[in-house]
Amino acid sequence: MRISAAQRTENKNRIRAAMDRLLRGEIPPGGKCDIKTLANEAAVDRTAFYGTRPYAHLRVEFERRVQALQQAGEIPDPREAQITRLKAENAKLRERLAKSEQTIDELADFRAQALARLAAQHEEIVRLRDAAAGASRVSRLPAPRTTVIGTCS
Repeated sequence: MRISAAQRTENKNRIRAAMDRLLRGEIPPGGKCDIKTLANEAAVDRTAFYGTRPYAHLRVEFERRVQALQQAGEIPDPREAQITRLKAENAKLRERLAKSEQTIDELADFRAQALARLAAQHEEIVRLRDAAAGASRVSRLPAPRTTVIGTCS
């Protein structure tokens, strides 16, 4: 069905108004900053934005403006901004997790080395005690006293 020039102008005005609202971040519930939502907000058939249809140039303008905002660091769609923020946070948490796992591995290795050294030192002490007990020239020292005489302060 053909529309008049006045209807086409009215549709273009509605599309431009909807475009401005979406780019300001006034996105309706369940919508995005895309052509489908633009068509719904302007009450225009979505197919009119594609090919050689009458509003294809407005789709190109809308996509260009959205891309310009994204390159400037502004994201008009709050969900897209949230997705971008959550992806960055996820990457940061994965990095922290990798560092934590590396630290845990290093500490586990250090613990294993420390236990091996303690075991070796204990074996050396036991060996030296056995050697000292077998030698007749070594005299044993008396055991330390366990009673306290006087004040400790």
